[in-house]
Amino acid sequence: MERIILFDGICNLCNHSVQFIIKRDPKAKFQFASLQSDIGQKLRKEYNIQDKTDSVVLIEGKNYYVESTAALRIAKQLKGMYPLLYCFIIIPKPIRDLFYRYIAKNRYKWFGKKDSCMLPTKGMKERFKE
Repeated sequence: MERIILFDGICNLCNHSVQFIIKRDPKAKFQFASLQSDIGQKLRKEYNIQDKTDSVVLIEGKNYYVESTAALRIAKQLKGMYPLLYCFIIIPKPIRDLFYRYIAKNRYKWFGKKDSCMLPTKGMKERFKE
């Protein structure tokens, strides 16, 4: 199954999260694209993802997930202890997303942002959709 993570390419927290995921995804289960990229925009239209969505989006097969559900489904696929975080899926989505949105709302203030999307290194380039 193809798994694509769409992320905010100018957000420092989001860029560090992508690097974090790559290090813990040795089987390369995930591919990546920034929400701002052409492919990101194309996937948004293809999956009918709202334009106002600026959080992480996980596309798995024919479905997509946003906010805390996306984050937990990503954690479930990583090596190490991170799949244990998926147990938080039992918390009602509105409560989980409340915490997710608080962090997302403050991410630029707390972590900063870039003027443009990150450029993947040669070793990571094959993981990014173009």
